[in-house]
Amino acid sequence: MTKTSNTITRRSEEPTTDYAERVEGFLTQVGIYASIPESNKSTDFYSNLIRDLLKVDLVQAGRISCVFSVLPFVANYYNGMHGGAVAAIAEKVAIACARTVLAEGKEISLGELSICYLSAAPQNEVVVDGSVVKSCN
Repeated sequence: MTKTSNTITRRSEEPTTDYAERVEGFLTQVGIYASIPESNKSTDFYSNLIRDLLKVDLVQAGRISCVFSVLPFVANYYNGMHGGAVAAIAEKVAIACARTVLAEGKEISLGELSICYLSAAPQNEVVVDGSVVKSCN
């Protein structure tokens, strides 16, 4: 136990065997127990998976519009689009947008990427629009 200013911090007790078994049972129940196949452990595998579900509708200088298919393997336990998939899509579309205004071969740095999670998209198609807000080329 340590005391800092007026706050007391207590170290929690070690989890019991029963607790560990319940957590393991929960993870097994929701399907988070199988080992990942070797073919899925390659660099950037998740991004390749996302890219294959993204269909481009419109490409203009500084603007891209796409349709993303929300399939079961990018859905969470509640059948909504997984937050990690949202982030991967945002990154891919942001980089693609930057490529429309920068010279080929020039390095890209995403200065800021902000994502607000309001509610999960159901398993359907989602429209993804990206645009360049500011370019320092």
